[in-house]
Amino acid sequence: MVQKFIESGYEIVNQHEKADIYVINTCTVTNMSDRKSRQMLRRVKEINNQAIVVACGCYAQVAKSELEKIEEIDLILGNNEKKEIVKYVEEFAEENENSLSCSNAIVENSENEPKKLVEIEDVMYKKEFVDFGDVTYTEKTRAVIKVQDGCDRFCSYCIIPYARGRVRSRKPESIISEIKKIAKEGIKEVVITGIHVASYGKDFKFEENKKEYRLIDLLEEINKINGIERIRLGSIEPLLINEEFMKRLTKLEKICHHFHLSLQSGCDETLKRMNRRYTTEQFRKIVSILRKNYNDVILTTDIIVGFPGETEKEFEETYQFLKEIKFYKMHIFKYSPRKGTKAAAMKEQIDGNKKEQRSQRLIELSNVNEKEYNEGYVGQTVQVLFEEEKDGVYKGHTKNYVQAYLVKDESQVDGSGVENEIVEVKCCKAEQDHIIVKI
Repeated sequence: MVQKFIESGYEIVNQHEKADIYVINTCTVTNMSDRKSRQMLRRVKEINNQAIVVACGCYAQVAKSELEKIEEIDLILGNNEKKEIVKYVEEFAEENENSLSCSNAIVENSENEPKKLVEIEDVMYKKEFVDFGDVTYTEKTRAVIKVQDGCDRFCSYCIIPYARGRVRSRKPESIISEIKKIAKEGIKEVVITGIHVASYGKDFKFEENKKEYRLIDLLEEINKINGIERIRLGSIEPLLINEEFMKRLTKLEKICHHFHLSLQSGCDETLKRMNRRYTTEQFRKIVSILRKNYNDVILTTDIIVGFPGETEKEFEETYQFLKEIKFYKMHIFKYSPRKGTKAAAMKEQIDGNKKEQRSQRLIELSNVNEKEYNEGYVGQTVQVLFEEEKDGVYKGHTKNYVQAYLVKDESQVDGSGVENEIVEVKCCKAEQDHIIVKI
């Protein structure tokens, strides 16, 4: 969306600066994300009460009626409408500061003046990937490449299939074209992402006897692109990892040895209620495969605590399983009921205080693991892609996604010229969430 505005002659400013147009790309994964989206939508109008405020994304897709009640919002767009965001904003600006064009629905605002709304397309049964084309804009030295949208897993806690629709894969030639252009811009790292990346290609139609095209085929093509030095996978379904997949993946020298496996729980009974499609024993084997193939692999994960019916015994099973697997870092979420999902109607909803207590225990475990891993790097030589400089510190990541700081002080080389470069450095100190390196 940023690139669409830039191409149309707009200037992009920092989010806290005064602007004529504010675009809030909302999230609806949890109640907290809904609330933060609403807060931000209201807050930007305080910076400039004459600005056009646009709400788009997943929360707008599934809860348009809730957003219609917020006076500060001028325009509401769903996920498919993002592609034409500049057109919608300009039509609004041309017509009237208080009404929106392309209307199929009318609501009343607080002053009883008609507020027109863009009709949001239902994405539930959308069959084609909405392709923005080649996007070369990026704020960092790595570029996020969206290759897939939608999910058909229907985990019992998740609203995303309703916000994003079914699995839709982007055509390989479009992806390769974008990455080649990004490489020419000097970007060295790409992150391959989507709603359910492991499903990439499953919606493609093939002629009889023609080989299927899946994620590993795409990765092999990306690996051949000159200029790209690192390929990182976003969050992935654990079941993607098997011996056959790894046999091909390990041949790709640009793949980063960092895998974010979305586990959610370490208890089989809880996993069943969540409608996850694997067991803890299967997950153990997946972790074993990864660690067998990459001796420096870093594993991170997402965990939900306080899922309906999670007993103390079930939580303790999760805790012990996580202690055994020993992830580098765990993102802990307290279960948040999402209207319209099966889990929201389940009995035995967990008290908020219990969720908080369980969350804190897992956060503490994650912090201990992260610090211990980081301490293991002291004295080692690692390669870091430096991404930015702030307050005299160059920040970047190792190939397996450990954050590294290069501090400019009297005892070190100046550090100038390292930004967007992969530099061999030595780790001299470990902190809680990063390592400190020197050239």
